[in-house]
Amino acid sequence: MARTLADIAAWLGGTLVGDGTVLITGAAPLGSAKPGDLTLIDESEKAHRRSTGNAAAAIAPRNYAPRDLPTVQVDNPHAAFAQVVALFRPPLAPPSPGISPQAHIAPSARIAPDVTILSGVTIGDDVTIGRGSVIHAGCHIFPGCSLGENVTLFPNVVLYEHTAIGARVIVHAGAVLGAYGFGYKLHGGKYQLSAQLGYVEIADDVEIGACSTIDRGTYGPTIVGEGTKIDNQVMIAHNCRIGRHNIICSQVGIAGSTTTGDYVIMAGQVGVRDHVHIGDRAVLCGKSGVTNDVRAGEQMLGNPATPLRDEKLKQAVLNRLPEMRKQFKEFERTLARFERQFGCGPGAAA
Repeated sequence: MARTLADIAAWLGGTLVGDGTVLITGAAPLGSAKPGDLTLIDESEKAHRRSTGNAAAAIAPRNYAPRDLPTVQVDNPHAAFAQVVALFRPPLAPPSPGISPQAHIAPSARIAPDVTILSGVTIGDDVTIGRGSVIHAGCHIFPGCSLGENVTLFPNVVLYEHTAIGARVIVHAGAVLGAYGFGYKLHGGKYQLSAQLGYVEIADDVEIGACSTIDRGTYGPTIVGEGTKIDNQVMIAHNCRIGRHNIICSQVGIAGSTTTGDYVIMAGQVGVRDHVHIGDRAVLCGKSGVTNDVRAGEQMLGNPATPLRDEKLKQAVLNRLPEMRKQFKEFERTLARFERQFGCGPGAAA
């Protein structure tokens, strides 16, 4: 399929700059674009530093056009580029509703009529699955779980018993919800597993990344609030209560009984100790190690994490340590010369 650049500009409602007869056969980011591809320039102030490779044309912000390429100028380059990518590489059609004969479903499970269940799925007793949900191959849903409407479980997701999932939740491949919490007590020189009687509760519109894990509560639920988005390889321990619309990036680890407010952001590889509270709209910068409560709206950085401004000041001082060491050595040498010249200092009395 090929479209002229003029056709694409009209379809996007953009402004054409340059040759509109150029044929576009695909879309690719800067640096990987091939002949015939439409590429994306999203930062006009840096575009002059970037090679446009073999791209045939570009999408760019308003009032900017690269010198060497015909361009479609739009208000939102990313949104426009996403439309073009979908035009040339449309998403695969979802599987048709129905239950694969290779799925194993307990007779007591309650499955809505238009649910899709693919091969190799195992569904235990008393499971409820709402309308429009899609359960991909290899998922295991233990007894007593409930899934709302339009839930998607990608391949090999595991839901332990009594996991409760709201509507429009997406759980990516390999995630495990409801596994035992890491709680042990020492008895007679041996570690014994503590009570594991709780479950996991996921509110509406949550997305959980691939290979992430959320442990069950000890007695009650571990909770993830409405609209929260969790990246790949995130660990949320037992009894945590995650607020609404949090953003939790890759490789974050949250220890047991931690709570967060709403609109909290945790950047990559943040570690949070147990039994702390992170206030509304707090931001934990990458690799922060959080050991105490964080106030609402606070930005934290470092390990142990401190307010962002304080940590930046500390880092600035640390970066100057080699220079300061040289200055101190020079001061010592100057002082020694002064003492020898004037016969003063610690050795003068002798």
